[in-house]
Amino acid sequence: MAAVKGAILAADNEASFQDQAEIWKYMLNFGDSMALKCAVELKLPDILHSHDGPMTLSQIAAAIPNAPSPQPSHLFRVLRLLVRRKIFTAEEGDDGETFYGPTNLSKWLLHEPTPTADNDASIMTLAPMLIMENNPWFLDPWHKLSEFIREGGMAPFEKEHGYMFDFAGKNPLFNKLLNNAMACTARITIRTILSRCGDALFSGVGSVVDVGGGTGNFVSEIVKSYPHIKGINFDRSHVISTAPTYPGVTHVGGDMFQEVPSADAVVTKWVLHDWGDELCVKLLKNCRKAIPEKGGKLIIVDIVVEADGKGLFDDTGVVFDVLMLAHNTGGKERTEKEWKSLLDQAGFPRYTITKIPALQSIIEAYPN
Repeated sequence: MAAVKGAILAADNEASFQDQAEIWKYMLNFGDSMALKCAVELKLPDILHSHDGPMTLSQIAAAIPNAPSPQPSHLFRVLRLLVRRKIFTAEEGDDGETFYGPTNLSKWLLHEPTPTADNDASIMTLAPMLIMENNPWFLDPWHKLSEFIREGGMAPFEKEHGYMFDFAGKNPLFNKLLNNAMACTARITIRTILSRCGDALFSGVGSVVDVGGGTGNFVSEIVKSYPHIKGINFDRSHVISTAPTYPGVTHVGGDMFQEVPSADAVVTKWVLHDWGDELCVKLLKNCRKAIPEKGGKLIIVDIVVEADGKGLFDDTGVVFDVLMLAHNTGGKERTEKEWKSLLDQAGFPRYTITKIPALQSIIEAYPN
C-alpha cells in the first residue's frame, strides 16, 4: 500500500511540476515578444539573411546600424533566447566560437524596402505588425483590461486616446505605424487569396471597392492579377493622403458609415472586427446599397472564431479577440453564428465561408 501511495504522490508531484512550468511559460511569454521586437529594431534578421554564410557574435554586433558602442555580451543573451525559439540557428565552430544563421522563421521579420519606381516594397514580412503590437500605444491598454472588465465603459485604448482611427488622423507617427502594419498583413493575405481562390472570387467582376482599404495595397494586388477590374480604395482622408499611386486604382476618401462607393463587389478586410454589432450592421447596409441587386456580392476577409478549433491559426484568432477587447469598444472577432446574424440584419440572406491558410477566412455574402 505504501508503494502505491508513493507512486500516486510521485505522479501528482510530476503533474504539479508540469502545471507550474506551464504557468511560468505563459507568465513570461512577453519576453519572446520583446526579444523579437529587439531583433527587428536592430535589424538582426536583415543582417543574417544578407550575409554570405553564418556570422560570429562580433560580426553581427559590428553590422548593427546606428550603434556607436554595440554590446556583444547583451546581444548574446537575446540571440540565445531567439535560437531556442528557432528564430535563428547557432553552431559551434572548430575553434569553439559560435556562428549564427537565419531560418525560415526569421524571413518573416525582415524590414520592408522603401517603395521606389523600381520596387513596390512587396516583401512578405510581419515585422511592421510586430513593431505596432509591441508599441506602448498598443501594449499599455492591456494593463487596464481588468479595470475594463470590472467597470465597463470605453475600451482601454479609447479611454486614453479616443477612437483609434480618430487618433491616427491627429497623430502622424501613429498613423504611419498603423498603416504600415495593416499594409504588411494585407499583402500576405491577398497573395494567399489570389493563389488559392482568386478566379472563383473575381471572375466576372468588373469593379471592386475595398472599404477601409488603408493605403491601397490589397486592392492593387487584385487589379494587378485581374487588369480588367476597376479598383477603388476607400478609406478616411488622412489615410488616403499617404497612399501611393497604383495602376488601375482610384483612391477615394470618405466615411464608410455614411456611404460606400458603388462597385460590382465590395471587399472589407479586417474592418468589421473593429466595431460593435450596431455599427457593423450600419456599414454592411451601406455595402449592400453599393452593389448591384443582381450579380453583386460582398467579400469579407476576417477571422471566424472557432474556440475549440485545431486549425493552424485558430489559437491566434482567440487571442486576437481579447486584443480587440483592449483596443476597440465593441470590437471583437466573431463566430460563424455571429457573422450570420450580422449578415441577416443587413440584408444578406445567403453566404459561404472559405477557409484559407491564413489568420482570416473569406465570407462571400449575397443580397439575394
